[in-house]
Amino acid sequence: MRRDIRLIRRSNRNARIFGVCSGIAQWAELDVKTFQTIMFLVVLFTGFFPGAIIYLLLAIVIPADDYSPSYTTYEDKDDPYYDKTTDELRKEYENLKKKVETMENDMFDKEKDWDQRFHENK
Repeated sequence: MRRDIRLIRRSNRNARIFGVCSGIAQWAELDVKTFQTIMFLVVLFTGFFPGAIIYLLLAIVIPADDYSPSYTTYEDKDDPYYDKTTDELRKEYENLKKKVETMENDMFDKEKDWDQRFHENK
């Protein structure tokens, strides 16, 4: 009879600090938030240092999950700026900046025109 062995790994899914609670909860098939709350209460009621030291030791000893990246990635394919290079984004920014400046100038010119008309009638 063959038994599947699952190793404990630190996971970055639903992780708060090092992913220790998330990894242990996934390994034990428990709710991550519940396990994090229990761990927080253990650290709080042990006078912080014993629980925190155990947590840090677990963070050092338990290896990270290879399938959960430790960095966040931006992958919104629907975003129109997703595939643009830095130079293209810079050009887009400059074009938008020019449009805004043109709109501001038009608005201030109209305001100046109204002020002149108002003061001419007095």
